[in-house]
Amino acid sequence: MHNPLDNPVFSDALVILGAAGIIIPAFARFRITPIIGFLLIGILVGPSGLGSLVDEYPWLYHVTITDSEAIEPYAEFGIILLLFTIGLELSFKRLWSLRKLVFGVGAAELLLSALIIGTALNMAGQNWSGAIGLGLALALSSTALVLPMSGTTSPVGRAALAMLLFEDVAIVPIIFLLGALAPIAGTSAASSLGVTLMLGVATVVAMLVLGRLILPRMFAQAARTKSPELFLAASLLVVITASLATASVGLSPIVGALLAGLIIAETEYRGEVEILIEPFKGLALGVFLITVGMSIDLRVIAAYWQELAIAVVGVVVVKAVVTGLLLRVAGARRGTAAEAGVLMASPSETTLIVLAAAVQAQLIQATTAQFWQIVTAIGLTITPLLAKLGHTMARHLEMRASDAAPIDQSDIANDRTVIFGYGRVGEIVADMLKEHQQPFVAVESNVDVVMQARRAGVPIVFGDVARPELLDRLRLGHARALILTMDDPVLAAQIVRRVHGWVPDLTIIARARDTDHAAELYRAGATLAVPEALESSLQLSEALLVDLGIAMGHVIASIHGKRDELRHRIMEEGGLDEKPALRSGEPAAG
Repeated sequence: MHNPLDNPVFSDALVILGAAGIIIPAFARFRITPIIGFLLIGILVGPSGLGSLVDEYPWLYHVTITDSEAIEPYAEFGIILLLFTIGLELSFKRLWSLRKLVFGVGAAELLLSALIIGTALNMAGQNWSGAIGLGLALALSSTALVLPMSGTTSPVGRAALAMLLFEDVAIVPIIFLLGALAPIAGTSAASSLGVTLMLGVATVVAMLVLGRLILPRMFAQAARTKSPELFLAASLLVVITASLATASVGLSPIVGALLAGLIIAETEYRGEVEILIEPFKGLALGVFLITVGMSIDLRVIAAYWQELAIAVVGVVVVKAVVTGLLLRVAGARRGTAAEAGVLMASPSETTLIVLAAAVQAQLIQATTAQFWQIVTAIGLTITPLLAKLGHTMARHLEMRASDAAPIDQSDIANDRTVIFGYGRVGEIVADMLKEHQQPFVAVESNVDVVMQARRAGVPIVFGDVARPELLDRLRLGHARALILTMDDPVLAAQIVRRVHGWVPDLTIIARARDTDHAAELYRAGATLAVPEALESSLQLSEALLVDLGIAMGHVIASIHGKRDELRHRIMEEGGLDEKPALRSGEPAAG
């Protein structure tokens, strides 16, 4: 009897699903992107990893993938679903607003990067036609990795999306150009490109017209059945049909997937489709990343590590500099340009397609293509690290730029209210102080929050209030009041105790997690401690009583009375015989 485990489909599915079940929760626990995990799994279980030992240890067959080509269709489907979901997040109006970036910065980035890389390769001994092919291939950036990390709504995400859209559209002309440069190319290459482009335009127009007419009716019928399975089947039918339509006329299938997402995004069924597709997209994208990892042979890297390192660094530096400078010329902020440049610096999954086309056109040797395939795989592997590096660079650049008119930190708390923490609570407190024209300064340890607040003109400084030397430098003895809004009970109590010991007359108002924490803050020396649970329950009670028809004045009076009663009880639990007085001389409660 045939053993199902001997079937490569079952064996590969076991490896992939097992990897997803282990990697996603494990890496999420350590706050590391699963992208790295899938790539490492590909290296480990691929033909160049444990898969190479199957002949010696047959049992490894069930936990390895020995045929990378067998799962490539699933990887391609993952990219198609990714572009489909990106299309769902967009709209035709938003795409039109990006047209200058797409055909301006996007075109310039691709051509200029390709020119610089191609020229460098030609100087290194590569013939001109091969250098052009390699330059265009390596100038492409990864849609599959960049957009999930950058999103499409942030300044970096919008810039990346625009450039990647142009690259996706340019793949077909690039492949035709390589065919025209081939030594065996005839005179029909240009005419074939023209025919393909005309057919592509006609197909796109037909999809837009038919999609607007058919899709709303089709999804309405699926919605009436109230069957998620039918809705999912209709969604997959649309994306696969659209991809096959563009592929049949010579365009990339991902163009069809993106268009399908855009068309559905204009309907009222966008949210439901996005929810149903999301799990499949993540799993299929994981399959793609595993195939990338499987293409990395650690023995080849060990043998040619110097050449590979030079190649990877060279490509990354050229693309990062070119992209960053072009975005700066286009008016992007310094931090945005730097982050987008570094994020877009690695090669793309479509680089592998262009390299194969260059080999087929006899522009480069198969061994040369293999070398650059490994470079591409390494580049894709380090993309998450590049994203982290780019984000760090952007933060430092923005901080330096925002320090053009810094706050005088030598006497920062002079006659101001000092707010420790500028999260959701601290921001509301700052807004109220601003509305009543009361001077304040916020202190925050999250540099991203500081950067964003400074752009909005908020007086804020970067610092970690857990460090005693920072508290010394703030000179809180000259402050009007201190507000603690951070959600860290232990740190809040430590700061209250320390500051109250130094400046016993300073008004200290602290956010408390619950009544027990509030009592601890009172024992530490807080003037007021505001428990979140108490205030939320009082606000709920107020809303309910008003809705029941009780007069607003009576409700407010009773709420204030209840707040004073509960606060007095908390103070007693904190061991206070009398309520601390505010600086104005008024009692704390009430």
